[in-house]
Amino acid sequence: MTGEAISARGLTRRFGAKVAVDHIDLDIPAGRIYGFLGPNGSGKSTTLRMLCGLLTPSEGHAEVFGLSVEKDAESIRRRLGYMPQKFSLWDDLTVEENLRFIGRMYGLGAELTPRIEEQLKTYWLESLRAQRAGSMSGGQRQRLALAAATLHAPELLLLDEPTSAVDPQSRRDFWERLFALAEDGATILVSTHYMDEAERCHGLAILADGKIVIEGSPRELMDRVGADVLEVEGAESTEAVSALRALPWVHGVTQLGVRLRVLADRGTSDPAAKLLDVLGKLGIRAKIEATHPSLEDVFVVATRGRNGGTEKAA
Repeated sequence: MTGEAISARGLTRRFGAKVAVDHIDLDIPAGRIYGFLGPNGSGKSTTLRMLCGLLTPSEGHAEVFGLSVEKDAESIRRRLGYMPQKFSLWDDLTVEENLRFIGRMYGLGAELTPRIEEQLKTYWLESLRAQRAGSMSGGQRQRLALAAATLHAPELLLLDEPTSAVDPQSRRDFWERLFALAEDGATILVSTHYMDEAERCHGLAILADGKIVIEGSPRELMDRVGADVLEVEGAESTEAVSALRALPWVHGVTQLGVRLRVLADRGTSDPAAKLLDVLGKLGIRAKIEATHPSLEDVFVVATRGRNGGTEKAA
């Protein structure tokens, strides 16, 4: 499949006086993994729910495969799989019963049983087919939820923070499966607050206060970050951190063991010398080296002062 899987212009959703999603534009190519990265309350889940037809936009317009999310919601639903943040299958049904129920909802008919067998094998659920979903571990429930969401072989997958309650190994396995689905032609839109997951996406939008504040591939975003990144060794005291955060040209200070990672405004002249001067006045002799920006650095710079945060949020 080629072209745009999702296109939106001015997409907006209000809940009373609260603007949850504020005039966002999207163009997501088919066959790619696209990520929404943002803090809680940034509009990620609301956007996903509008795109799959669960919420009506208050303003603006969105299309999925050229179909209107308002006028053609039922046609869109048959072509997409949606995995909400909260486990939404039935705890009192077994793995196989859950899949069979979902398959009947999609009208799979004669292909249902072979499709269930294929999903049980693909998602390592064969030995769990008779286990009730309510007694499964977080990672097992996640695999079941993805098996259910992809049972009808959807062209588009919308995943809302799908790995928020599972261990690191389950997260890695989950992402391997996502790449396999994308390789087979599926388009995947996933919301996350994990930086390592966001970095795996082909394209990425960082949201804050319901707006897209920056967009591009993870590498493009790191190359475009509007800050110099400096690592400071030998200044890990609380006093040093507070002094550096108080500087008006410092976007953020993060402590990593015995090192501090400082984001300095790119327009600052010789920021390393200025940091050394501040630390020297505290009697601290430190060593400073410039380093490459990370996606977390991009996130800090892009969202500073938003979503209730402060200018100095690290």
